[in-house]
Amino acid sequence: MTNTNQRPVEAGIVSDFSKRLSYADYLSLDGLLAQQRPLSQPQHHDEMLFIVQHQVSELWIKLVIHELTAAIENIRHDRLPSTLKILSRVKLIQMQLFEQWAVLETLTPSEYMEFRSVLGSASGFQSYQYRKLEFLLGNKNADTIKVFAHDAAIHDDLRRVLESPSLYDEFLRYLSRHGYKIADECLERDWSQPYSRNEALVETFREIYRSPKQHWEAYEMCEKLVDVEEYFQLWRFRHLKTVERIIGFRHGTGGSSGAGFLRQALELTFFPELLASRTEAPRE
Repeated sequence: MTNTNQRPVEAGIVSDFSKRLSYADYLSLDGLLAQQRPLSQPQHHDEMLFIVQHQVSELWIKLVIHELTAAIENIRHDRLPSTLKILSRVKLIQMQLFEQWAVLETLTPSEYMEFRSVLGSASGFQSYQYRKLEFLLGNKNADTIKVFAHDAAIHDDLRRVLESPSLYDEFLRYLSRHGYKIADECLERDWSQPYSRNEALVETFREIYRSPKQHWEAYEMCEKLVDVEEYFQLWRFRHLKTVERIIGFRHGTGGSSGAGFLRQALELTFFPELLASRTEAPRE
């Protein structure tokens, strides 16, 4: 009798990889899958979840950095349509980062405490990529790179991004080049300092939103930036609620106040005028 619950292997499928690049070779899976090394002794079952969750987050953040770096370069060269495509992708990656907190939320307080001690002082605050991502989006704070002083290459890279225009800075410079009224202090300043809201710029964005057909590319870019900010804040909020669910109000492993420290981040904004302009921005 023929077994119908089986898919036959097609004759054309390649099976000899002695001299060919394989799937595992291309993705460097030997190295990638060897990086999950729980430290608890005896090994606690849920530590693997904790490690994989954070490693996957770092991979997604690596991709966001890759995309935003390209977006900034595109804006510098007036390639706004390409930037819009990139930011659409960034939003979808952010959705992945948001949704995966649900997996970590299956970790209960008692399960986490079984292996929390092996983390020592390790903390997400020390994520080099997260800091770089925030700098690219404009949340500049020179004090945050002190924890990377032990690694000159990382410290220097963060210093470079800290002192460079952010995504929003470059967009404002793009608008100025294309005839929009942008204050001089928005165009040339100390890029290492956090961006401060400019009231005159609020009116510029209101005009864009009043006549979207007339300012279509700028209007679309504004909406993409609002997407990025919203989903970043949703990610921050989900992180906060996950931490509260698992450790309550204990201090963080890296010395922070834990949930209280994460809650403060919800007050930070990347593109303040884009939100302020919505107070009075009727459509055509």
